[in-house]
Amino acid sequence: MNLNLDPTDPTPLWSQLAQRLRELVATGRLAPGDPVPSVRVLARQLTLNPATVSKALQALVAEGVFTVRRGEGTFVAPDPPRMSDQQRRQALAKAAFGYAVQARTLRASLGEAQDALAQQWAQLDQNRGEP
Repeated sequence: MNLNLDPTDPTPLWSQLAQRLRELVATGRLAPGDPVPSVRVLARQLTLNPATVSKALQALVAEGVFTVRRGEGTFVAPDPPRMSDQQRRQALAKAAFGYAVQARTLRASLGEAQDALAQQWAQLDQNRGEP
């Protein structure tokens, strides 16, 4: 689970974490019914204060993305809300910007960057068993 947070971003860390988790659900990397790591586990993995992680998870429970089963833990909701088209476009633009910056840092041409993206896209499809 890749949850890269940016401490230099003015967005609060709990909000960044909530957004990353939302994206994992929206892309199917966290599927309905999947368990969500505990507050302690996420806090340790991300070197965050447990209160920060707890705030992110509570926000996602309030939004209906996650559900809590008493005595069992937190899980992706059976029918989590989907990102709006605008939210999806914003998340895609942010990811594309990050990729473009990295590609330029590596002095890759636009064609090389597009080829690398296409290869990774195909790899994801193979991993999911899609044509």
